[in-house]
This record gives sequence, C-alpha cells and structure tokens, in this order.
Amino acid sequence: MRVALSGTPGTGKSAVATQLQKKGYRIIRLHELARENACIDGIDKKRHSELIDMDKLHKHIKKHFTTNDLVFFEGHIAHLLRIMEKVIILRCHPIELKKRLLKKKWIGKKIQENIDAETIDVILCEAVEYHPANNVFEIDTTKKTIEEVAASIIEIVNNNFQPTKPYTIGQIDWSEEILKKNPV
Repeated sequence: MRVALSGTPGTGKSAVATQLQKKGYRIIRLHELARENACIDGIDKKRHSELIDMDKLHKHIKKHFTTNDLVFFEGHIAHLLRIMEKVIILRCHPIELKKRLLKKKWIGKKIQENIDAETIDVILCEAVEYHPANNVFEIDTTKKTIEEVAASIIEIVNNNFQPTKPYTIGQIDWSEEILKKNPV
C-alpha cells in the first residue's frame, strides 16, 4: 500500500518518518526520489526550491513500487500524487508552526506563507480534491512528541486504515488565527 505522509513544512514529517523507519517501516523521501530519478523540472527562484515534475514522479512510483508492500512516501507534495492509496496529513497550530520554522532559520516571507497555508487547510483541501475523504487522515502534532505522532500513525496502520474519530478529517480548525494579526 502506498501511503502519503504529507503536511505543511514544519509539522514533523521528516522526524516522524525517521521514527517510523526505526520501527521497521519503509520510508521513501519524495524529494530525494525526485532528485535521484531526474524528476526535477527547474528552480522556483522566489521560494528557493526545486520544482518537481509530478507526472514523471507518479510514473516512476507506479513502475517501481507495488501496492503489495506498505510504503510511506514522505514529503509536502505526497498528497498530490493520485497513486497514493491513503494519505496521512500532519497538522500543527500556526503559532507553534511559526516557532518551528523560526528555529529552522527560515526567512519571514516563507514562514508566513506556510503559516497561512496551514491556517486555511491548504494541504487538506488539496488532499480531498485528489483522494476520497475516507482515505485521508489528520494528526495534530502541536503538543505531541515525535514518538507519539509515530504511535498514532502505527495505530492507523494497525486499524487497517479504517476511519477513526481521532484522525477523521475536519476536526482540526485553525481558522480563528486568520483574525489575529501575527506577522512573522
């Protein structure tokens, strides 16, 4: 089964993926996979990031990763791949997200862009546009340790990805942050 592990930058995807890997799960870092397989389609100079050819990446994953094995594909674009059978989105309250991105020494404009995206559920909205809602799960990482988030994902796996209340989409709502003036 191909499982997207997605979320706004700073929500904990990489750290949680590392924790899952330590527990024996197979993790594919999408950005590395794209880089290693010529799926980079240029540079976004404004954001200082590489542009990934999603069609090419999709074809590569379809060809090289069967659905027989459980594989987590980690990256903030993972939910955009229709080939993913399940999607787990990590979420984080915008105030905490700001702290995390500042700690990473991101520039103010990029931090604000990501806080805004998290506040208005951009990744969740994209995920349900590409996948059935019952195949999408959300985990609030704001007050959880990496180990607790990994345990939540393992719980979802052990429940055979059946919808369960703690991880059902639509329960996390940061929209009140829109009304607050909290510039970076």
